[in-house]
Amino acid sequence: MFRIREKTRSSLLVACALTFSLFALAQEAGPVQPEPDATTTLHHIKTVFIILMENHNWTGDGSLNIKGNPEAPYINFTLLPMASYANNYNNPPGNHPSLPNYLWLEAGTSFGIHDDGPPSQHNQTTSNHLVKLLENAGISWRSYDEYISATSCPLNNQGPVDSSGSQIYQSRHNPFVYFDDQTSHLSSSSTVCISHIRQFTQLAHDLENNTVARYNFITPDMCNDMHDSCGGNAIAHGDEWLKKNVPMILNSTAYRSGGVLFITWDEAAKGDGPIPMIVLSPYAKGNHYSNSTYYTHGSTLRTIQEIFGVTPLIRNAGSETDLRSLFSVFP
Repeated sequence: MFRIREKTRSSLLVACALTFSLFALAQEAGPVQPEPDATTTLHHIKTVFIILMENHNWTGDGSLNIKGNPEAPYINFTLLPMASYANNYNNPPGNHPSLPNYLWLEAGTSFGIHDDGPPSQHNQTTSNHLVKLLENAGISWRSYDEYISATSCPLNNQGPVDSSGSQIYQSRHNPFVYFDDQTSHLSSSSTVCISHIRQFTQLAHDLENNTVARYNFITPDMCNDMHDSCGGNAIAHGDEWLKKNVPMILNSTAYRSGGVLFITWDEAAKGDGPIPMIVLSPYAKGNHYSNSTYYTHGSTLRTIQEIFGVTPLIRNAGSETDLRSLFSVFP
């Protein structure tokens, strides 16, 4: 019995000595700071919104230009005076029609696609694309699309039809449904897809409750994205849609406490551009600042990767100039 107690006493003395030594070392080294994870980045810009409009030049296409167009008063007389914007932003050379440009914004390549085929025709097995990198880093993302179902993965066109008879939600305007890791291999019941790709009407609720994701991809329908006239003027319809919806983003807590809103177009109607790129942020230079630096969708992809600190830079993003010159503080 004496030996057991003696052993216990010796063990306690050793443990105390070890604890004191570790405490002394810690005092010398200073307080231990927890390493920040990807969801608590030290960057100024914390939340990204991007709105994709359709098929118009910034300049170079006469009366169909966006810059200076009287059919787009909200863009020209409300947004531009508070924004930074690019005068030489282009879709990648020869990258047409819509789908290749949406894929480029997500993955830095068109994967050799030169049409608007559905996901069943052009599904991609790669995991080397933006939202997968965000997921791997623990960074939330969401896509908000007009006229999709709330209960299924929107792999197919749906919603009412426009003036040309096309359904106004087009899967070609939703790059995420082309990646197998987001659709559970083309499953309309994919919970991964349904949890990330939401009806546009949810955006107002998420902004009001400050529950938006850190990366938010917003797609108007074909009547609101300047793609189709839908019984009126396509540019005017898109401008009105922006006038109705952009203020709820700009007035949100997520935007005011470190957000950025990119408004751009998928492709030029004439040539490869320039197409509009409008940047609104508390950290943008704003005040009608513009430059003539050559940018493409690879520039936007690179910029978003740098904001969130996710690497490696994806394909073409690695060789493009980022959009930091449009900001006073970046990232």
